[in-house]
Amino acid sequence: MDQLLFHPKVVHLPMALACLMPLIAGGVLFAWWRGWFQRRVWVVVLVLQAALVGSGAVAMNTGEREEERVEEIVAEEHIEAHEEAAEAFVWASAAVLLLMMVPLVLPEGRARQAVSIGAFVGTLIVFGLGYQTGEAGGRLVYEHGAAQAYVTNGGVAVPAGDDSLDGDSDSH
Repeated sequence: MDQLLFHPKVVHLPMALACLMPLIAGGVLFAWWRGWFQRRVWVVVLVLQAALVGSGAVAMNTGEREEERVEEIVAEEHIEAHEEAAEAFVWASAAVLLLMMVPLVLPEGRARQAVSIGAFVGTLIVFGLGYQTGEAGGRLVYEHGAAQAYVTNGGVAVPAGDDSLDGDSDSH
């Protein structure tokens, strides 16, 4: 797989899931309480939340691998802001996943309802943290020029400032 720009390719799945999970979890929860779904349908929500956690961890890992290259262009403080937001996002997503498991083992009643509501509220928090993470990443690219670390010339990745592959060399 092409390793160049892998981070921007994988970040979209956890961001999309962070946007969708409040809708999915809320909808399934509502239908479950109304008796339209059985409790086991909540497993679909768990699987999607697990996909969010897993893809978020992969995105965070790929970002860490590309950090050195981007640090040549962008001040470390801006990269750290994005990294810290991503860590909060992934850890909160994992905590919500664990919380989502609890209603499956609790008997019907107020405790199960409270934990289910807590899990739903957790998806809203994760959505907010995902927004902050994406916002910080967008600032890296669009305000601080992080994409310049990957400027290509003739299909070859060229670090910013390296004119050796621009085709204007007189040493043909």
